[in-house]
Amino acid sequence: MTLLPPSIRCAIYTRKSSDEGLEQGFNSLAAQYEACVAYVASQKPEGWILAKDRFDDGGVSGGTLERPGLQRLLAEIEAGRIGMVVVYKIDRLTRSLADFARLVERFDAAGCSFVSVTQSFNTASSMGRLTLNVLLSFAQFEREVTAERIRDKIAASKKKGLWMGGVPPLGYDPPPDPKVRVLAVNTAEAETVRTLFALCDQGGGLVVVERDAARLGLRSKRHAFRSGRTQGGNPLSRGQIHKILTNPVYIGLIRHKDRSWPGQHLAIVPRDLWDRVQAGLQAASGRPRGRSSDTSGHAEPSPLRGKLRDETGDRLTPTHTVRYGRKVRYYVSNRLIRGGPDPTGWRLPALKLEEVIARTVADHIAAANASHRLLALPDVRDIGAVHARAAEIVQQLHLGDAPLLRSLLVSGIVKDQTLALILDRAVLSHRLGVPIYSLAQQVSSLRIPLRLRRRGVEMKLVTGATIPTPDPVLREALAKAHRWARALKSGTPLHEIARAAGHHDALVRTRTPLAFLSPKIQRAILEGTQPVDLTLERLVRQSLPLDWQDQERLCGF
Repeated sequence: MTLLPPSIRCAIYTRKSSDEGLEQGFNSLAAQYEACVAYVASQKPEGWILAKDRFDDGGVSGGTLERPGLQRLLAEIEAGRIGMVVVYKIDRLTRSLADFARLVERFDAAGCSFVSVTQSFNTASSMGRLTLNVLLSFAQFEREVTAERIRDKIAASKKKGLWMGGVPPLGYDPPPDPKVRVLAVNTAEAETVRTLFALCDQGGGLVVVERDAARLGLRSKRHAFRSGRTQGGNPLSRGQIHKILTNPVYIGLIRHKDRSWPGQHLAIVPRDLWDRVQAGLQAASGRPRGRSSDTSGHAEPSPLRGKLRDETGDRLTPTHTVRYGRKVRYYVSNRLIRGGPDPTGWRLPALKLEEVIARTVADHIAAANASHRLLALPDVRDIGAVHARAAEIVQQLHLGDAPLLRSLLVSGIVKDQTLALILDRAVLSHRLGVPIYSLAQQVSSLRIPLRLRRRGVEMKLVTGATIPTPDPVLREALAKAHRWARALKSGTPLHEIARAAGHHDALVRTRTPLAFLSPKIQRAILEGTQPVDLTLERLVRQSLPLDWQDQERLCGF
């Protein structure tokens, strides 16, 4: 009795890099498919059965695995419905050795093999694998050599001033003759480009140019692709305007990477206007980043801009809001600006943070100066001058010298429990009038305790040994609570107490229980030693237990 071989379901995969000729009835994909069908038929005694589905990728490069037909094939393989992949040549599957190794690994995991019709081997044997890797190495080498040849051709063509394809910039149209490769001037768009350069030359920054361009109705280039898709024709953004103003194509140059070559197309912008605009843009980019302008045009300092990060490494970015007509600044974890709410992000009041860091740096320098730890080897001859200069630095920081703080601070990390700062040794040595190598090593870094209780919203900052600071809102609320509690004990109705105090009944009802806080909590409120996050809003919102120890535990004592 003859045993029949097990059935092997075969899938044929075909690919063509370009879409040229795909509209024909019999194209390259059909030719590959017929050759593979014949090969599968010749293996019928081995149990090979042709799958009904076709897996074709027309006009797709073999340098990527993101191909619709290939992805459908992989899904079938991983589902266990395909036992053999048949291709005309191995480079139809992939031209990358690394990609092929990943494909074979996925094939093996699913119990699938691979065979090339014209190269007479399959991956079921070790010799087939060896031959396949050798052939793929040559295929990848050929692909890389071809890519290098194309890059060299593009570079050589651009040196001759030719346009090498892509969407042409605003002001130009594609070359009328593809063989000539010289951009043609679009008269209407060229006028738009010259208007943008004139607006910038009048002294307006990019913000002003963007606003004026919108007022004049200037639009980006509208381009229609051969597929029928269109893009552009929208108001110009600030980034688009900057790209236009810095594109050397408008003075007759062709740019390739970091170099520009004389082009064969006509210039749109005069060279002297171009030079003035570039000088203005460079001057604007060189302005100190520690300052931002509000709507009134007054510069407002952000001396910690770019200096601080939170514990995740995210930069703390200056931002602001307007409350009752007054600008309030913050330093915010950048992810809160980019991605919205995040409970791990910081939102710190800028003035308080700048004050805390300035005071911290000043206290650090003052302590090192008092204990003669500023210099590695103090020199008696210079100690008086160094002491005086250090005291001057401390005084300036306490007076809120923002430029000095910015120059002294290199970086800082704000964490839940600590604030770590790094000072600029070069700036500090210059201010003290001593060589940089004579500074003590430990003077340029400091770490202090920091308490930040809430994230994502404005919070209080407390550093180091704190001076008791009574909260006037809490103290006043506590005093009123005792007056209202005494009035209630004497029999005065609650609505009369509220009317006499000029408040709503609900306010008196929610504030009066403060009179029954534990003596420890009340004493801390009067002395200003309560926890930093113990606010009137928190006391009113949470349900206070009657037991004093439970109250103290709930309030953070």
